[in-house]
Amino acid sequence: MDTDALADEEKTVQFHEMGLDDRILEAIAKQGWKEPTLIQEKAIPFVLEGKDVLARAKTGSGKTGAFVIPAIHKILEGKRTAVEQSVQVLILAPSRELCKQIKEHIAKLTMWCKREVRYIDVAPIAPIEAQRPLLVDKPDIVVGTPTRVLKHITAGNLTIKDSLKMLVIDEADLMFTFEYLGDIEAVFKHLPKIYQSFVTSATMSGNVKEYKKLALTKPVVLKLEEPPMPTATQLTHYVIKHETLDKAVMLFVLFRLNLIRGKTIVFVNTVDTGYKLRMFLSQFGIKACVLNSEMPVASRCHIVEQFNGGQYDIILASDELTLDDPSTRKNQPKKGKRKKDKESGVSRGIDFQFVSNVINFDFPRNTDSYIHRAGRTARGTNLGTVLSMVAVHEMVIYAQVEEKLKTLMPEMEGSVFKDFKFDMSQLEGFKYRAKDAWNRCTSIAILETRKKELKRELLQSEKLQTFFKDHPKDLQALRHDNPKHNLTPLKHLRDVPEYIMPQKLQRFSRFYKNKKDNQGTPKDRGTKAQKKYQKRKADPLKSMEFSGFKKKKT
Repeated sequence: MDTDALADEEKTVQFHEMGLDDRILEAIAKQGWKEPTLIQEKAIPFVLEGKDVLARAKTGSGKTGAFVIPAIHKILEGKRTAVEQSVQVLILAPSRELCKQIKEHIAKLTMWCKREVRYIDVAPIAPIEAQRPLLVDKPDIVVGTPTRVLKHITAGNLTIKDSLKMLVIDEADLMFTFEYLGDIEAVFKHLPKIYQSFVTSATMSGNVKEYKKLALTKPVVLKLEEPPMPTATQLTHYVIKHETLDKAVMLFVLFRLNLIRGKTIVFVNTVDTGYKLRMFLSQFGIKACVLNSEMPVASRCHIVEQFNGGQYDIILASDELTLDDPSTRKNQPKKGKRKKDKESGVSRGIDFQFVSNVINFDFPRNTDSYIHRAGRTARGTNLGTVLSMVAVHEMVIYAQVEEKLKTLMPEMEGSVFKDFKFDMSQLEGFKYRAKDAWNRCTSIAILETRKKELKRELLQSEKLQTFFKDHPKDLQALRHDNPKHNLTPLKHLRDVPEYIMPQKLQRFSRFYKNKKDNQGTPKDRGTKAQKKYQKRKADPLKSMEFSGFKKKKT
């Protein structure tokens, strides 16, 4: 009896056992979701019962489906007795990229009921007047950032005072910071007195506990027993510590000698560093695309889509302070008046797929940022690695991160970080060409590159939108890893001479193997050289040999 009861408790409740609409079940089957994730299994029944839910869940746990699926089901049920069309669900998210992902989830789950369930994402940058006609039809689901939604409410484009039935706040630990708190409180003033809420958060921080009273009434709190980070068998943490470590040289060696395989995200702390790394790597024929908050939202989303589709292997992501801990941002000096998009996030929210490696070129500024960066890899059942390059001035925060990881991974014995075993003396042969390439990336060159990049991305994202809608294949062929800078390409830097190639790495380097195979065997090379010499000798202009005119035979 006890054994059977325990087996029933451990058995996962399937989607078809939740009483969902058949059209939703068909869409779920089309996506290949065999069974619900932990948060979907626990949260969907509570939402269907009409209860408020506060769930702690990390990115990649299936939390978007946990609130989208029951929301669609409730809309379909209400359509049977509805008299008029109205906005029933409002979904708030901190970044435009995350809003776009939520919209894509809704599109996939409503593929069999598009006529009944209408939705719109108001987060993209566009004039308020241009989006007014889309809201006149009163879509069932509205997705957007708090700032954008508030603008539409103030302009009279969006009315939810009497019709809203469900409010969703995603990534609440970010939303309840001073960046968004004012806008969220203003939005709450336009909500009805009675509505259902679903709030998700990666952490149960003090802000979430303090402000959950604004949106929740006697909520069901789901603190799912999911580790905030994958186990040591799934995710490996490497570190490179060296007093005289040149990070640029090390990154060049890792990519040029193919020591890192698979899709990789390289995190930096500033936009300038991202562009400088791209200019630096492009001189060696290593293609990469940048991703930062200054780029248009359409370009950012397109880069993520192509990266997930396998068109790019390397992304240089700027993990800035726009979505990090506000306390760390106050102490940072203000540099210039660059226009950045505060509704952009790279280290959190964006669903990067099948990422094999995360490289911290600049070590994160706090422990939470490290955890969110590491969460970009080792998703689901996939394996992943995190490689951090730690300079001397970053050792303090490195020690704090290590202490935090020990508490999150108690099964680890000893240090969580493994030393990346590499003979640093082997870098000497690469330094002279890497240093020259790095010094060519001056601040003026970076500024000019940024101007050209932004102009190109703005042209691609705004003026060509209508063209790409009519020609989707051309949009797929559009690439973001072609650098636009004024540096004269040095073709000799693309080759790695044999005399600087470490002998132990020659048999592992794909580049060296291809070069060796193209040269042929020693016997073949000798035969080719002999024939070439004989041909040159027969031609006096090429062999530089001239013995005079031959005498005519009498």
